[in-house]
Amino acid sequence: MARILLGVSGGIAAYKALELVRLATAAGHAVRAIQTPASQRFVGAASFAALTGAPVLTGEFERDPARGAFPDQALPEHDPLSHLELVRNADIFVVAPASANTVAKLATGLADNLLTSAALAATCPLLVAPAMNNHMWGHPATQANVAVLRARGVTVLEPGSGRLASKDEEGAGRLPEPAALLEAIEALTRPAATAPLPDLVGLRVLVTAGGTREPIDAVRFVGNRSSGRMGFALASEAAALGAAVTVVAANVALPRDARVTYVDVETAAQLQAACATAFGAADVLLMAAAVADFRPARSFAGKLKKADDERMRVELERTPDILSGLAAARRDDQTVVGFAAEHGAGALSYGREKLARKRLDAVVVNDVSRTDIGFDASDNEVTILTERGETQIARASKSQIARAVLDVVVALRAGSVAGAGAPGPAGPAA
Repeated sequence: MARILLGVSGGIAAYKALELVRLATAAGHAVRAIQTPASQRFVGAASFAALTGAPVLTGEFERDPARGAFPDQALPEHDPLSHLELVRNADIFVVAPASANTVAKLATGLADNLLTSAALAATCPLLVAPAMNNHMWGHPATQANVAVLRARGVTVLEPGSGRLASKDEEGAGRLPEPAALLEAIEALTRPAATAPLPDLVGLRVLVTAGGTREPIDAVRFVGNRSSGRMGFALASEAAALGAAVTVVAANVALPRDARVTYVDVETAAQLQAACATAFGAADVLLMAAAVADFRPARSFAGKLKKADDERMRVELERTPDILSGLAAARRDDQTVVGFAAEHGAGALSYGREKLARKRLDAVVVNDVSRTDIGFDASDNEVTILTERGETQIARASKSQIARAVLDVVVALRAGSVAGAGAPGPAGPAA
């Protein structure tokens, strides 16, 4: 279990930090809280003290009755400087909510209160969860501050979107839900055996997930069975290993990872546009989405009625070859991995042919003829093909499969596994 130092800055979202503490302590973690004076206008120190079972500090010169110890530690004999001792004992320092003011202070290295002083002295992982008005979040100054923090290795979560504190205000700026915050904390406090790989820290990873839906009319569509589980597993694992991850999600109804940025789309055309926007900034593309090969040549605005002959005729046309279009603009330092969902005998042969013909860095092949793995299942079994050979991954959770894929990505980028050069499109993942 981890020792979590929680820094709470001013904002209405401070009430969610109480629920985070409740969930964290229920999970067995030890928590200490420090507050800015502004945060106490929203939530009092007594509430955090009751939930953590430890004193709450607000000032740099305030004596800590617990002498920097967490609830699972014995009190030291000496009386240390609180902002140094708290972070020395912590496994992670979490600032949630982080106001625009606090984000700016952290980015510029200001240390004018206990929270920012502790952050400057912290050698443990720092996780920042911004919460503010959508206009403040979108302001270039805030975005520049976030970029500075991420460049330093700080994990800055993307705020959620929805209703905000001010009347009739909606947009990005909501503090991630406490359960998602705890998930992000636990991912960053894993044992050393699964600590972030240096090769992935700061890497920009673009993932596509789910399956596109091509409308026939207002209620019907041409689609596929992809749930997006594999793509979401890749995204969460990459984020846990230190990468900055964006997911283009096509019709995925799965829980979201607070560490990941999501762009929701429905059709192949929308997925193409979203990828075109994000690909230029990416270091790695993991093309796991199942893009429909065909779409109706004509889509009707209303609902089509039953015809007298009891048949509906729908003319289909090919959808764009999205990955080929991206490959045309590929930089030499970008790594592209395709996914091939094949059916039955010959799956690997099809995968090898695709690897050679499309010139992918790697292709991940899975056999969707099996009912126990693949589409909408929690497990998968794949073979990862590169120019130099193949790696077979026996049946495992999609999170474990994702880690194996990312290990290959790291090896490709290090040059220990040879890629095949400029890539082309590959098939979908489950």
